[in-house]
Amino acid sequence: MGHAVVFGCLVAEVSVRIVRYAVGGVRHYGELVSGEAGIARCEGNPFTGLSPTGDVDEIGDVVILAPLERPRIFGFAYNYASHIDETDRAVPEVPVCFMKPSTAVVGPDDAIVYPADGELVHFEGELVVVIGKEARHVKPSEAHEYILGYTCGNDVSDRIVQRRESAFGTLLIGKGQDTFAPLGPVIETELDPSALSLTTRVNGAVMQSASTADLLLAVPDIIGYLSRYLTLLPGDAIMTGTPSGVGPIRPGDVVEVEIEGIGVLRNPVVAESL
Repeated sequence: MGHAVVFGCLVAEVSVRIVRYAVGGVRHYGELVSGEAGIARCEGNPFTGLSPTGDVDEIGDVVILAPLERPRIFGFAYNYASHIDETDRAVPEVPVCFMKPSTAVVGPDDAIVYPADGELVHFEGELVVVIGKEARHVKPSEAHEYILGYTCGNDVSDRIVQRRESAFGTLLIGKGQDTFAPLGPVIETELDPSALSLTTRVNGAVMQSASTADLLLAVPDIIGYLSRYLTLLPGDAIMTGTPSGVGPIRPGDVVEVEIEGIGVLRNPVVAESL
């Protein structure tokens, strides 16, 4: 189901775990070596082509970054029936979409900053689709041709602000504050998104446990819907929605989003320092 990844002159539909990382203050893309023993460093980027340099960096010597640098982020609300039930809302007549600013993105082990005036901030574990090439008017049956791969995401939400905004038909600050879009740890390029287990833990306790099979609008339909109205670009990230079990986080907590075939996205929560 993954998008072709270019290594030198070779194009192959193979499973690649793409990592964006820094070593010695320099940022690179690379491929996670089998067994996660290291990262095969590459030149270029996943959207125009990756070429192995022959260097392998040890995991312990690098800082894993968000797999995308300031992407456009599209979100889908109320895309699991279980989450709709817990919010006591009706099933939407049309997909409920929103965007999060690119500056909301942080990577694995980066802090989620709890706002100084925050009252009720929630986690939302989600499967994230990464677009691999420009897409417009895409048929759902062809959506896989435009997908680079998948990663884990956390659609952090300030519920008090969100509710106040939503009452007037807007949705920005409640979803879009800095650090409110953790992504990572890798982009898995060869993955069937139709029935993946998704688990979210807070301080080790399981809070969400679901399958992407329960998405109301499945990944191909999400791509078809968005691309009908706007052009998707390489590097766009699409948060596909969260299942039931969302709940509050506080400074001192550690949130983990784990998705089958991708890995674990772990982020501590810290209080904002003004």
